[in-house]
Amino acid sequence: MRATLKDVAAKAGVSAKTVSNVINGSAVVRPETRARVEAALAELDYVPNLSARGLRNGRSGVIALALPDLATAYSAETAHAFVEAAHEHGWAVQIEETGARPEREATLLSRARARMVDGVVLNPTVADEFELPRDPRQTPAAVLIGEVPQNRLDQVAVDPDAAAYDMTTLLAQTGHRRIAVVGAALQTNTFTSILRTRGYRRALADAGLTADPVLEIACDDWTARGGAAAVAAFLDREPLPDAFFCFTDTLAIGVMSELWRRGIRVPDDVSIAGFDDVAHGEFAAPPLTTVSFDKLEFAAQALEMLSARIAERTAPARVVTVPYRIVQRESTRQR
Repeated sequence: MRATLKDVAAKAGVSAKTVSNVINGSAVVRPETRARVEAALAELDYVPNLSARGLRNGRSGVIALALPDLATAYSAETAHAFVEAAHEHGWAVQIEETGARPEREATLLSRARARMVDGVVLNPTVADEFELPRDPRQTPAAVLIGEVPQNRLDQVAVDPDAAAYDMTTLLAQTGHRRIAVVGAALQTNTFTSILRTRGYRRALADAGLTADPVLEIACDDWTARGGAAAVAAFLDREPLPDAFFCFTDTLAIGVMSELWRRGIRVPDDVSIAGFDDVAHGEFAAPPLTTVSFDKLEFAAQALEMLSARIAERTAPARVVTVPYRIVQRESTRQR
């Protein structure tokens, strides 16, 4: 027979309410009492009955996190940050891949409406990727991460326009004149691509450099393979630029691989910069200059907003911008 809350309470010599407070962290418990309860929990191998708990309080104890592509290093690090932050709220995390498919977003939102999960964190890439009920009262508890503009849901983002502006400005200030970007929109027109391209163009103008459409290398496949293929096609027809600013570190790693294959040296022949500051970029050869932000803080902000939204569905939607910084490493040099 599975041990019950009352069994644990009897073993520890406390009330069932005290055991519940220790498990849920819902009240302060004296350290010596907590130690007795935790010892009883371990000895009896107590497992919470989440189904019964959900029936009582209308909560599942589970949230869903939906990311476009789980194969990327950025998604792995983001998922890790959200799982860590969710533990602080006592949530388990169901991780889903959407692949920018609207029906997958819709499924997750319907699960939230049906209370199969307590809330959802979504990372759409295009504005029409998901639909919300017309009645705001029917909108499930959800938070967006990323840059898709909307005014119905809470949202956490890094300013892509400003970050791209600052990275392009750094490259211009270090003597680079022909600065190419990798990840410009080809067919999908993702807002991340659109806004980073806008910041890039604005920085060129402010630096007195002429924007050249040829240097906006289109690539909808934001993987290392996609970055390598896009730059290979570019170099087959165009001269080498002074720098490649890649819209993700994963794209940048693919570009660096293709340059190595062609015998082009980084940063001696060309500088490379990325965006996201994933570990693969930090430990690449050479280490990658990038736009960095605190992913744990990013996740914590999103889940604080989700927790508040679960508690109060009718409050006005909020947008939080997480700060970023430019990290200059050995993949770029003064020209």
